[in-house]
Amino acid sequence: MLALLVLLLLGPASLLMTGQVAFEGNWATASHSREEQLAPDPATTPEAVVQVYGARAFEWRGAFAMHTWVAVKPRHAAQWVSYEVQGWRRPTVRERDGFPDRQWYGQPPQLLGEVRGERAQQAIEELRSAVRNYPWSQTYRIWPGPNSNSFTAWVLRQVPELNIELPALALGKDYLVDSEDRAARFLAPTPSGSGYQLSLFGVAGVMLAREEGLEFNLLGLVFGIDPHDGALKLPGWGSVVVMPSWAEQ
Repeated sequence: MLALLVLLLLGPASLLMTGQVAFEGNWATASHSREEQLAPDPATTPEAVVQVYGARAFEWRGAFAMHTWVAVKPRHAAQWVSYEVQGWRRPTVRERDGFPDRQWYGQPPQLLGEVRGERAQQAIEELRSAVRNYPWSQTYRIWPGPNSNSFTAWVLRQVPELNIELPALALGKDYLVDSEDRAARFLAPTPSGSGYQLSLFGVAGVMLAREEGLEFNLLGLVFGIDPHDGALKLPGWGSVVVMPSWAEQ
């Protein structure tokens, strides 16, 4: 077990040693600029849109994990609204207006998935209800959860129409203690809704799903294989494409 843990830590360690992730940073001066236009302009996009974003976490944490958030633009709405959890707030859930594709404290955003049109419009009310009913709005733990990724995973599980997976780097997505049902504390649908996962309080677990593939979680370090995207999942590096995906075959 110790040898496996050391092996899994090589990924995050390599990112820190090569300078691809910084050890330190300044919260006050870190950028929130919008450099990549991943979100459509509401002025020219009348249809409803739901998007999910992620970005490397701040400072050394980025070698291990990313921060995720959810954004909605209802039909004919004049602006975007984003929902995310921030650990220093109480309640932890934050609602903010404006374009959702801004940097997260200097880290570029990644568009993890989106839904548009009537399907998105139908999902938005369910999504807003899930945000309001998030059960840990007064609680935050960076590891193993509940954290910002536990929140995003919770929302996605409550709105299966979205069918969006969370990356292996979304540490906290496997924290399942969200129900009075004892079974649901250990077995739940994956965030994409395309399979199921077993999890021991986010500390260890396994998932098997069409979208996520096969994932193993040990102390928040995720490794596995995703045939759908033709990728290996490695701690620190996330998904690394190594072969043709099922979609291409």
